[in-house]
Amino acid sequence: MRVAVVAEYYPRRRDPVLGVWAHRQAVAARDAGAEVRVLALERPLPSAAALRAGPGRLAAELRAFASQPSREERDGIGIDLVRFVAPARESGYGGWHRWGRGPLSRALERLVAEWPFDVVHAHYAVPWATAARPWAAAHAKPLVVSVHGGDLLAPILQAPTTRAEAGTTLRGAAAVMCNSRSTLARAASLAGRDDHMRVVHLGAEAPDPLPAKRTELTIATLGHVIPRKRHIDVLRALPDLPEVRWVVIGDGPELPALRSLAAELGVADRVEFLGELEHERAVAELARCRLMALPSEDEAFGVAYAEALACGVPAVGCAGEGGPEELAALGEGMVLVPKRDPAALAAAARTLLDDPDRLAALSAGARRTAEAHLSWPQCGAATVAVYEEALGR
Repeated sequence: MRVAVVAEYYPRRRDPVLGVWAHRQAVAARDAGAEVRVLALERPLPSAAALRAGPGRLAAELRAFASQPSREERDGIGIDLVRFVAPARESGYGGWHRWGRGPLSRALERLVAEWPFDVVHAHYAVPWATAARPWAAAHAKPLVVSVHGGDLLAPILQAPTTRAEAGTTLRGAAAVMCNSRSTLARAASLAGRDDHMRVVHLGAEAPDPLPAKRTELTIATLGHVIPRKRHIDVLRALPDLPEVRWVVIGDGPELPALRSLAAELGVADRVEFLGELEHERAVAELARCRLMALPSEDEAFGVAYAEALACGVPAVGCAGEGGPEELAALGEGMVLVPKRDPAALAAAARTLLDDPDRLAALSAGARRTAEAHLSWPQCGAATVAVYEEALGR
């Protein structure tokens, strides 16, 4: 079975961290028996953040685009870049499928001529599964859609026309993979059916061997530094955790505000902003910490939680959020606290950090949960099963 994967978030030379989970799923599917090639979407225009940051950041981003090859290989999987132009993400993302449809269709046409494939697997209902839908239908290729939550929850995708497009794509897909039960429920509500939908959890893998823990009690937060991830709640909890350090792994527009607030709260000397790291190093830094806190909102799954559990690092997430609730239901390792409640977060962290035996037991339970439910071989086998189901239809 040959599968053409379509993804915007996918690692490439200029950004090897982008969508690492999509590549790991492709590798897992390949290891489970599928042949895989990837079409990675690329909008080679400077981001709004680069324009705001000034000439240095802008020049660096343009150089990165210019040096990016149109074809590369990662772990034996061929990746072809599909370049397209479109309006700024902040104002036009809901219509990017219309801008990318032509270049993507031409790329699919070239790929099927060179490497006849059986299935199209597109990540995100909108824009990319919707962009791939006409070509797949015209060529009688089953379309498998991975829904990750952001394509259903993101504010910039809530226009009625965009929601209608997503519903049509999900309804007509041969199969839909959802990262959690809550995502499946949302997708089914939009599509009006769920008989072709399955929950497929992404995997996680810890460094082997695990690195030594930091000598100081340390909480990590791994993720893009954006408002909905609620880094601010972890920072506001820090004054109630006087012996604790906080390590922030990731980059994003909220960093300047966090730095200012850390100084204002008098905790700047206990905060480390490590920035965006290569995936392996990011997970290794996570594994060195005692807890991972990510009290984010609109969290459909949360790969960072899975990675923490795999490393034996208990993870703090928010009650009522689909991803943390789902992971908590799988086994030990997740700690749920109320949303936007730094005091509750601090209390939960203090309870564990003050009780080494309890923390050790929860850490061991976290690893068991990841091994039982969140391995990449399991993800690969489940992904291939969905491909086969789509072909059968």
